Amino acid sequence: MDAKLVTQHRSHVWAGKRGMHKPRSSPPILAVLARPADNLTLVKETPSLLTDNWFDRIAINHLSQSVQATTGLRNSKSGYESLVEAAAMVSRNFDPIQQCELVIEALNKAFPSPILSLCSDEQEQIRTLMPQSKFTREYFAAFTTLFFAWLVGPCKVIESEINGRREKNVVHIKKCRFLEESNCVGMCLNLCKNPSQKFIKDSLGMPVNMVPNFDDMSCQMIFGQDPPGDDPVLRQPCYKLCKAKKNHSVNCSI
Repeated sequence: MDAKLVTQHRSHVWAGKRGMHKPRSSPPILAVLARPADNLTLVKETPSLLTDNWFDRIAINHLSQSVQATTGLRNSKSGYESLVEAAAMVSRNFDPIQQCELVIEALNKAFPSPILSLCSDEQEQIRTLMPQSKFTREYFAAFTTLFFAWLVGPCKVIESEINGRREKNVVHIKKCRFLEESNCVGMCLNLCKNPSQKFIKDSLGMPVNMVPNFDDMSCQMIFGQDPPGDDPVLRQPCYKLCKAKKNHSVNCSI
């Protein structure tokens, strides 16, 4: 599959010595485009082996129980497998709009209430306390890598360009744990990307664009950037070995 990056281009000219031009900095990523195909074939060379510590296990169980309590659909599995199964049951029993709404409800239950209470007057309070700036964008990125690696797998903060300045506002997830375990594009879009983008913006006041790459299962969370209106990722066909719906010729996100 051929993949390419959709970027924004800006022309920068250095007003220094005649004939000298400032080197172009890397343009920000808006989305990952992949050539349409009937379905994707996932080749797992070596499954990621992650060891969860006590904090990871508590967080995983807490989110899994929140999802199960919200949907009323229970499972007897444990650890990360229980979380993926809870998500898969949502995918099988509800349409995409309902899936997004249920995940947002589960996140509201799972997220620390003192933080969400700051948003009791919609977004005005949190925007006043933490208005969007270089500091807040970098804060969200750093916070994500420190406290949510149990959910998405190993990740790190990298730089991007915003308004002509370099910022460490992007979280690069080397290989998304949830996507690898679910092996379903639809679950990624409807149960992670879409609800997470909406929850983080509506509840925490920070726009974020999540850009999954379904070829290598990596992902970038770009804080301070809204998803494109016509997001090409949403038209991505599912994996040939989809675990969720096991209907390999369909786009599981619709």
